[in-house]
Amino acid sequence: MRENAQEPPQYFNLEDVDNNDCTSLFRFEKNDLYQLCEALRLPEFITTYNQNKVSGRTGLCMLLRRLVYPNRLSDLQGLFGYSPQTISMVTRHVTDILMQNHGHLLSNLEQLPWLNHQRLELYAQAIHNKGAPMHNCWGFIDGTARAICRPTVSQEDYYSGHKRCHCVKYRSVLCPDGIIASLKGGWPGRRHDAAMFTESNLYNELERMAVFPNEDKYILYGDQAYGIRELLWTPYTNRINIEPHQQEFNNLMRRLRLTVEWGFQKTITKFAFLDFKKNQKLLLQDVESMYKVGVLLTNCHTTLYGSQTSQYFNIVPVGLAEYIG
Repeated sequence: MRENAQEPPQYFNLEDVDNNDCTSLFRFEKNDLYQLCEALRLPEFITTYNQNKVSGRTGLCMLLRRLVYPNRLSDLQGLFGYSPQTISMVTRHVTDILMQNHGHLLSNLEQLPWLNHQRLELYAQAIHNKGAPMHNCWGFIDGTARAICRPTVSQEDYYSGHKRCHCVKYRSVLCPDGIIASLKGGWPGRRHDAAMFTESNLYNELERMAVFPNEDKYILYGDQAYGIRELLWTPYTNRINIEPHQQEFNNLMRRLRLTVEWGFQKTITKFAFLDFKKNQKLLLQDVESMYKVGVLLTNCHTTLYGSQTSQYFNIVPVGLAEYIG
């Protein structure tokens, strides 16, 4: 029997949820959920292929609750009043909408109007104020490997000998206000860092968005796997004959680069479903899109509430409306 399209009282209604419960259930305060839904430009109603209909706001709450904790779909039925099948279809549909409309916020630095000369200078100054020797480092590049359930096909491709697990790899750029400005991937776990960086086209983006006519050039900092370039610096690698000032440089930047881990950690702390590998099944769900949407929503959370990274660098994140564009 098809569920009623009008969402009768026994179905979920955000108006009936206490603000404290909203934060616990969805990671956003109640008023901010309304703001988030509007900023993300979700449709007023979402209709599944079997003609069940929920509001866009309810669909967003379903997705958030799905990501917050590794629940079974049947566990969400009591909260939302819909069948597990409908909840699954709605969350997938909302994921698709967010990737289609806002995936560019993670895929291409050149499509971020807020990441302009003024913002890069602000970032570089914040990083320098925390001890970076250079005055033009605006962010950090690093990778993460998200563990997945062992796939039934292409097992060798997804197995990382270094991580000793099957995984999907991503490359990200973290800004000192806690925003992940770029998330490339995912690649099978066996792929090498250097190959992924080349395929990502990230350096070409840097050449077009981080170099200005007055000869200002802004750089990223990453580990030595990327190799030093004009717009991407890495540690000094000669461990035997390394000079004292070079070692000091490495030590200072190593400490600052740890902030990248805070960015990765916030995503899986706020959305623990993404860290539960038994639920990360390549052939049953779009693992890559779910992780990217989790990062997108984490960025939205950072714009509203800040993060450990933004507090450390003492910089106010870009606002939600400006981030979404």
